Amino acid sequence: MFLPLMAQLRVSRTIGRPRTTPDAVWADKAYSSRAIRAHLRNRRIKAVIPEPADQAGHRKRRGSQGGRPPSFAAEDYRGRNVIERRFCHLKQWRGLATRYDKLAIVYRAGAVLNAVIAWARHLSTVT
Repeated sequence: MFLPLMAQLRVSRTIGRPRTTPDAVWADKAYSSRAIRAHLRNRRIKAVIPEPADQAGHRKRRGSQGGRPPSFAAEDYRGRNVIERRFCHLKQWRGLATRYDKLAIVYRAGAVLNAVIAWARHLSTVT
């Protein structure tokens, strides 16, 4: 699921076409796999992903053959709770929470519609 998402990612700019590589990717421990970290490293994207305890244990058990621990910026990771709270609001929609949609484009459309509604509500409270 992660690699197709990264393929569709676009970071807008003020001028020119959008970039396809973000500066960093914040993820939880579930996305701490070798494949994901290698993909991010090949594209020169900073991975702000904590290492799970079991992976750290396996690495330490191998000693010097286990390699270095992956880099992790704890202060950058602290801002991830904002994204988590947004996903909690997103999952209040029953169709998105249960993932009943058969097509990915329909699921994405629901997520975008939810984001537009949240943005509109935010604009109405600001003004």
